[in-house]
Amino acid sequence: MQHLIEGYRVYREQRWPELQSLHRVLAERGQSPKTLVIACADSRVDPATIFNAGPGELFVVRNVANLAPPFEDAPGFHGVSAAIEFAVLHLKVEIILVLGHAQCGGVAAALQERTRDPHSFLDAWISLLDRAKGRVLESQSADPCSDLEHESIRVTLENLATFPFVKEAIETRGLQLDQESGVFKAVA
Repeated sequence: MQHLIEGYRVYREQRWPELQSLHRVLAERGQSPKTLVIACADSRVDPATIFNAGPGELFVVRNVANLAPPFEDAPGFHGVSAAIEFAVLHLKVEIILVLGHAQCGGVAAALQERTRDPHSFLDAWISLLDRAKGRVLESQSADPCSDLEHESIRVTLENLATFPFVKEAIETRGLQLDQESGVFKAVA
């Protein structure tokens, strides 16, 4: 904990003076990021660092294996879905970028053969990769982990297309789910 406190002190002494006016503007005007990033919660993969983005530039949702669930209207707590809805409907983001990465622990867990614990949040979450895992294993891939890391991005893009408000944004303001240069993203 001490290193976090020290990090905060450094931030307040060195970074805060240069960011104070930006934070004041963001507080007064609100946020208007153009990009929603759906990224893995892995501590080594920080979207703001990777894209050299400052405060207010990215709206980031992080979770295990950079997944978005399919749309469902059952009651419950749908944190990822709520964040996507907020970004698309209220912030009107122009880009949805799904940021996958190598050596993903969530993907590795999805590939492990084990009995699922019905009380495990993680087991339920990574079951979103079951169909993709089946495709990867069926292909007899030389590197199933790497292939499933790429497939996790495709799964999220497929699931994003099931949200009615994403479909509406596609129709009314040109939001697109595209695949370009090996980087999978949705662009408006």
